[in-house]
Amino acid sequence: MKFFDTSVVIAYYLTESYSRQVQTFYTNTSKPIISGLIEVEVLSVFSRLVRTSSLTLDQARQVTTNFADHLEQGFYTRLNLRLGHYRQARDYIARFDLPLKAPDALHLAAAALEQLTLVTADRQLARNAETLGIAVELLTTS
Repeated sequence: MKFFDTSVVIAYYLTESYSRQVQTFYTNTSKPIISGLIEVEVLSVFSRLVRTSSLTLDQARQVTTNFADHLEQGFYTRLNLRLGHYRQARDYIARFDLPLKAPDALHLAAAALEQLTLVTADRQLARNAETLGIAVELLTTS
């Protein structure tokens, strides 16, 4: 089963260099798995793009509505993060040998503990997953 990170979800709703690959993953994956953290991160990206004038407010509202509709219609399988995910993320960070931000550590912990394949376009996140022995599929951004 596939756990989509924020970079993949964003490329489904907005045009990115790897959006065609993402479309293929969506087509071939029944009910992609995302966490509540990804839901928040997606909206954060939309907000940042509006603030930097990379996305108009109307465009942001349209993609936000589309994303919200998909969530409500059960397009995604939602993974609820639990205490164990946070503890695992903490342990990954406490290794002190990986360049990990808290959200990425949580994505890795969710994939590891739920035995999911992490799908990402983030090269560093993919390297970290490989180091930790977590199944990962990296979408190339070029």
